[in-house]
Amino acid sequence: MTLQRLTRPLTLVLLSAVVLYPLVWMLGSSFKSPAEVLNNVAVLPDEWTPGNYTDGWSNFDVSFGRFFVNSALVAGLTVVANCISCLLAAYAFARLKFRLRGFWFAIMIGTLLLPGHVLIVPQFVMFKTFGWVGGDWPYAPLIVPQLLATEAFFVFLMVQFMRGVPRDLDEAATIDGCSPYGVFRHVILPLSRPALVSTAIFSFIWTWNDFFRQLVYLSDLEKYTAPVALTLFIDSSGQSSVGPMFAMSVLSLAPVFLFFVAFQRMLVEGINTSGLKG
Repeated sequence: MTLQRLTRPLTLVLLSAVVLYPLVWMLGSSFKSPAEVLNNVAVLPDEWTPGNYTDGWSNFDVSFGRFFVNSALVAGLTVVANCISCLLAAYAFARLKFRLRGFWFAIMIGTLLLPGHVLIVPQFVMFKTFGWVGGDWPYAPLIVPQLLATEAFFVFLMVQFMRGVPRDLDEAATIDGCSPYGVFRHVILPLSRPALVSTAIFSFIWTWNDFFRQLVYLSDLEKYTAPVALTLFIDSSGQSSVGPMFAMSVLSLAPVFLFFVAFQRMLVEGINTSGLKG
């Protein structure tokens, strides 16, 4: 019995060490000189170089803080757009009756099978036609589609949650004179907080870490987000400022880590109450 009690925590510690080692190594490498990064595989540097953070922060004509502001803007607006549009779409699928509801829901779920990279070319052509690519506000291709409930995963998550809400509440609200909008406003919306929190957390993390789509649509240095700006540390000749790059990578991970830690409990609650149990 004692051996069994020790096995589980030791296994968890070992797995945690394997998962966390790359992050710890990156944190240690952010204090190494470029030569030591290539020659010293240890976690801790032989010679600490805290100047990597100041060098990386002011390495370009634009401060790296500007890239953080751009990432926060894109991630924040994406969170708001996803929460509003996906909640409305999920309410329609879960609560309203209309023709071919099951068919359109199946089509929406089918979009989960399409890799995002398959859609990037037709989307780019369409947004280019709209004049959004390279326009006055280059973030439009990244944010406007989220207003149309294009994230099927979040719609599905909310639909699963709403299906768990008793329909007796809808009927009681209807008897009291509520329209479908009133049922949504006074019944579904207050009860959907766990699903909304889960959507907000995933939207923020995925958008903040997104690289490919932002690289495709952003061409102005002042409009770059943090993930795209990290590529600037590697020049066309293949030379890289690895120390400052690791330093800015650590800072770029900090908002995601803090966001996850702050809302971890609500995230687990939202998943457990949304019908997505393993």
